[in-house]
Amino acid sequence: MKESITTGISFGLTSGVITTLGLMVGLHSGTHSRLAIMGGILTIAIADAFSDALGIHIAEENENVHTNKQIWAATIATFLTKLLFALTFLVPVILFELRTAMIVSVVWGFSVMALFSYRMAVSQGQKPAGIVGEHLFIAFLVVVTTHYVGDIVARVFAA
Repeated sequence: MKESITTGISFGLTSGVITTLGLMVGLHSGTHSRLAIMGGILTIAIADAFSDALGIHIAEENENVHTNKQIWAATIATFLTKLLFALTFLVPVILFELRTAMIVSVVWGFSVMALFSYRMAVSQGQKPAGIVGEHLFIAFLVVVTTHYVGDIVARVFAA
């Protein structure tokens, strides 16, 4: 049971940070709209939390090695973790000027990823630097890519 919950939390946290940051950065560079970013965060927190939870549910069922209770534990842990972590990104958008909120959000997201990756590496007896570096590099690629995609969308589709 603990393994199922850990799976859900790991997936939900990672997806909650990476997906939400990518969406926020893309929307910011494409629109510079606080309303669009807040709407995007709320939408992704709800829709993607359900989607990820269903994905974990089906993947766990497909392995055919977990009990129904374990499958539902992973499903619920994924949903709640994704929902809650995605919603944390609303706080800086509400409290700060938009540019500052974006910086705070990226720092917050990278900090969460670094801490989680560090704890995971230590618990598995691996060297933390490589694991943390790998995960932060992927997060960095998401942020940079979505920034430029937002710029392109703004140029191509803005009248």
